[in-house]
Amino acid sequence: MPAQPSPETVALVKATVPALAEHGASITEAMYRRLFRDPEIAALFNDANQKSGAQRFALAGAVLAYAQNIDNLGALAGAVERMAQKHVGYAILPEHYPHVATALLGAIEEVLGDAATPQILAAWGEAYWFLAEILKEREAAIRAGILAQPGGWTGWRRFAIIDRRAESDTIMSFTLRPEDGGPVIAHRPGQYLTLRFDAAGRPGIKRNYTISCGPNRDHYRITVKREPRGEASCFLHDDTTLGTVLECTPPAGDFHLPAAPRRPVVLLSGGVGLTPMVSMMEEIAAHHPDLPVYYVHGTTGRATHALDPQIRHLARRHGRTTVATFYEQPDPAGGANDGLITLDWLRDNVPLSDADIYLCGPKPFLRHFVSGLVGEGIPASRIHYEFFGPADEVLAA
Repeated sequence: MPAQPSPETVALVKATVPALAEHGASITEAMYRRLFRDPEIAALFNDANQKSGAQRFALAGAVLAYAQNIDNLGALAGAVERMAQKHVGYAILPEHYPHVATALLGAIEEVLGDAATPQILAAWGEAYWFLAEILKEREAAIRAGILAQPGGWTGWRRFAIIDRRAESDTIMSFTLRPEDGGPVIAHRPGQYLTLRFDAAGRPGIKRNYTISCGPNRDHYRITVKREPRGEASCFLHDDTTLGTVLECTPPAGDFHLPAAPRRPVVLLSGGVGLTPMVSMMEEIAAHHPDLPVYYVHGTTGRATHALDPQIRHLARRHGRTTVATFYEQPDPAGGANDGLITLDWLRDNVPLSDADIYLCGPKPFLRHFVSGLVGEGIPASRIHYEFFGPADEVLAA
């Protein structure tokens, strides 16, 4: 653990909280503008998150939270772990940290003007490097753990698409196998891959996609919804063929099923948020025959419902899985509940008070259910969720 910031630094950083609350987004916008003057640094980032502004606002929230909790980093342990996992996924290395330090301090000085005194800038420099050292240590430990396992690797590795399969009108699965013919590290069910599209002729595109198959040593599968304006998803759906090469870093992410689940499991998903749940279901069916499982999924209708036959096959194989599906549009064929999943339905049909609950779906879905489950008295330690895009901490409110 690096040396703690001095009391003077802690006091000065905390004194900047009001300014960060007011100007945080402007500071992070200026920081990224400075960072991206270097094309090699700009290439490390997810271009979609930058174009949408999502990364700027997420980082502003993270900087503010750090200033508020610099003397109580335990409150930020989850956020620090997510950040370290993302850095491993995007192949962020120790040599990249000085670039961020220079850009952040320059942005603070630019936006705050005379209020950014030499003392304030020095305090933020010390605070930045304290957190950076924590992250670098954790990232080194994650990479060492990956390399210690069969099939582990670091950095970008070339994978070929060996199977493409339509799962619904809007969702397609892609199976990826290493071009070098070697094994892959067995992921933790729920983790994601970070893909780079340079080798496929789309330089600069990077995306995270959850692995939608169970852990194995041979391949990964991703299941991708076609977004009308999605540069990566449209390319995958429309322009890839068997043999198309994409590059991947090792599986990452802190949202995953534990190796030994201790209580019943509720898997709650919306739309293409079912992808980590399928991976978890494969693992449960293979290795946890006595674990009670409740799989609850909501989507627009039958035409958008992906991987349902696989889920039902796994449920039958497992023998202790209850499956419930909700369609917003009425289903003429039956077999699904009409309308949206509700907290009332969950309260009446699944053992919320006794289970670990895993959620994945669009942000409105997560905001509704995470806050609702907290309101039901479910301990935060038993509510586990994954979101798409940069984390925004309102989900944990």
